[in-house]
Parts: sequence; structure tokens; C-alpha cells
Amino acid sequence: MSQGIERKMKRNECGLLLVTLMCGVMFSGINAFAQIYLPAPPPQPPSDYGKVILAKHASTGPGAVVFDHWLHRSKFTCRLCHVDIGFAMQAQVTGVTANTNREGFHCGACHDGKRIVGGKIIFASCFDSKRDKGCDRCHSLGKAGVRSYEYTAFTAKLPKGIYGVDWEAVERTGIIKPVDFLEGLSIKKAPLHSREDFSVKAGYSWVHPIGFSHEKHVVWNGCEVCHPDIFPTTKKGTIHYSMFLNIEGRFCGACHGKVAFPLNNCQRCHSAGPMWAQ
Repeated sequence: MSQGIERKMKRNECGLLLVTLMCGVMFSGINAFAQIYLPAPPPQPPSDYGKVILAKHASTGPGAVVFDHWLHRSKFTCRLCHVDIGFAMQAQVTGVTANTNREGFHCGACHDGKRIVGGKIIFASCFDSKRDKGCDRCHSLGKAGVRSYEYTAFTAKLPKGIYGVDWEAVERTGIIKPVDFLEGLSIKKAPLHSREDFSVKAGYSWVHPIGFSHEKHVVWNGCEVCHPDIFPTTKKGTIHYSMFLNIEGRFCGACHGKVAFPLNNCQRCHSAGPMWAQ
């Protein structure tokens, strides 16, 4: 890199810091500051946050499928679906179809009309090659009155944060007990010793360090969701992280900003006090 380009990049970085600090003074509260500093899009409404639309085959069937993470995460861990069942964490990669569901893969791993979770039989998905009125329960995009659960009513008694349900609090207080093992799908194995919690130094002196809890993440993800695909196990200092990479959907951004609480919620990670030095 030439010295001229390097000096220009440093000036731009200093300019960004100056603007963000000025905005931080003008607005009170961490989250107002976050909306100015982070070039991340504002979070969707809680009812739409984490919503996945499966529309690849919508033109030739009963319409697009709407999958709500808020409903499924109240019953199952992330690890169960993304490791044991094998849903990719990237759009258009899993290859889910009506046929794979009928064969017991993907959605059909649970939705087979036989499996019991929470004392209830889970309805079968794609149970007939002919269209049935039951298809609209999942193929619900743009259809009124066909869903069995509605966000506001379903989450009415759950602890809330500024961006919707506080899922950590919901799990910690025992309101929900996410299933992490399904007979015939999961493999019993000895539990791993989770590593200790640690602090990550922020890139700027006026931002407090990040407090990372392995214990909290292991509850939902185990180890396999994060390692090695999202966070390679390498020597400390080999990989450099940044908020800009997170915002692009890498590292922490693989979940935070899509399903887990958004990156705009600064104090949830930078939790050692105010965002900027006093």
C-alpha cells in the first residue's frame, strides 16, 4: 500500500471518529448513538425479525413459506436445527423441498405427524403430493388468518428488551426450555467443557471492551454452530475482527443482526458502562 493511500485512509478514519463522537454528544442514550455510528440497517419490527421466506418454488406450488425464528427458538436450540438437522445458515443453500420434507429431512425431520414435543404431536409437512388446505399453515405469505401463532399474543408474557423478546432472559428464568436432542436425529455424546468467558479489546479507546460469554452461547449453539465455520480455531491474533465485518454478516454478524439481538444493541456486548469515555 502506498504512503499516500495509507495517509488518506487514516484521515478518513479520523474523520469518522470525529463525526461519531459529535453525534454521541448530541444524542443521549447508547442506542441513539448506535443508530448514528453503525452503518447497519435498523432492525426490523420484532414480529418480522429473523423471518425467512422460502420462495424458490412458490410459482409452481401453494406459495411461499414463512418461517419465523421467534416461534421455533422458543422450542428448540439453534444447534439442533443447524447442526443435527442440517439447515444451512445461508439463504438458498439447504435445498429444502417438499420431497425432502416427505423423506424425513429438513422440516420433515420434526414435522412428520408422529414426533411429540412438549406433549403435542407436531403436524406433518408436505404430507401429500396434492395441495391440501393444511399447506397454507406454512405456505402463508400474503394469506390472512392461516397462521396458528401470532407474535404479539405468543410473546405477551415473555421478558422484552428494546428490540423485542429478551431470549437470554427467557431461557435463564426457565420460562422456556429449548429442546437440544431429538431421538433418531441427535447423537448422544459427552458434553464438552466450555471455555471460560473472556473480554475482547475494542478497536477504539473510547469504546468499552466486549464481554463474551461462552456459557451463554453454548446453551443455544453448542460449540458446533460457531466453530470452526464462523470462528476458526486459530492462534490468538491471527484473525482480526471489526464491527464493519460483523455488519457484513461475518463473525458475530452471522447471527447478530439476522436472528440474535441486533448489532445496534451496543450495550449488550460493550457492557462495561457507557459507550464513550467520560
